[in-house]
Amino acid sequence: MQTLMRGKDLITLQEWSKGEIDTALETSKHLKLLFANGRPHRWLRDKTAFMMFFEQSTRTRNSMEAGITQLGGHAHDLTPDKMQLSHGESAKDTAMVLSRFGHAIAIRNCFYGIGNAYLREVARWASIPIINLQDDLYHPLQALADLMTMQETFGALDGLNVTISWAYATSHAKPLSVPLSQILLFTRYGMNVTVAAPKEFPLLPDLVRTAEANAGENGGTLRFVDDMDTGFEKAHVVIPKNWGGFAFTGDASEMAANLAKYPDWICNERRMALADPHAVYMHALPADRGKEVTDPVIDGPQSIIYDEAENRLHTVKGVMALTMGGRP
Repeated sequence: MQTLMRGKDLITLQEWSKGEIDTALETSKHLKLLFANGRPHRWLRDKTAFMMFFEQSTRTRNSMEAGITQLGGHAHDLTPDKMQLSHGESAKDTAMVLSRFGHAIAIRNCFYGIGNAYLREVARWASIPIINLQDDLYHPLQALADLMTMQETFGALDGLNVTISWAYATSHAKPLSVPLSQILLFTRYGMNVTVAAPKEFPLLPDLVRTAEANAGENGGTLRFVDDMDTGFEKAHVVIPKNWGGFAFTGDASEMAANLAKYPDWICNERRMALADPHAVYMHALPADRGKEVTDPVIDGPQSIIYDEAENRLHTVKGVMALTMGGRP
């Protein structure tokens, strides 16, 4: 356990040690029990977090805002139209001014090729913690909540078979950040991770290599298949979710044409039957019902999506408590 985390940025969990991640999980579990028992836990009394959202959000925004409120602080919900960003204010100026006003800056910017670079530029100039609420490469708070949910469900994670599968969706080309964060984190906990995806929807090679190294160092495995059925076989956890073909093409029309080839990549009862009899279904939400997943699966007894969503609250509280509070 490593507890000296005050002021630490969270841009990707890959930059946190396992000791720090375990501390965040233990803190989150403790806060979850306090919340369940109705016990006050105003650990961040009078502290302020600035939330910069470049895209819409449900779970991320509300878990963050509710979380800091429950910890005794306050969140400012900022969008580009509420700031001088729309007039070209630099990341440096934003970072240095907000650092003098409060205690953390939390940012969601998923624009491909832009988001992570923007977060790192803000972090370069900020003197308070930067918390990544999702960018184009990483979604650490989602991966942390997923890890907590799997620990609650299965206990030990060594040898757990987890399938992260691409799935068909038409709402929008979803970021790569969720599957990338999952392969990076799960391989550090000794899981056997399978990624199932059509060849036109790969993940980024550099981060795949990092995940492969994680697996080698921690006793897990990472494999890739291009058949959804194969990916589901003997899985203990299935996470079927769309992501865009950004690592394959930068042409939006080509990406749309590639998407149209695979409407049969859907999580249904037949595919769930290929997995372990006690397998669970997870999804970061929102899911494209009828495209990514059928209603009998997402609403069925194997689905733990609402446990997973609830843990978004407790894990962001754990991260904030450690990075914004901690030892003086």
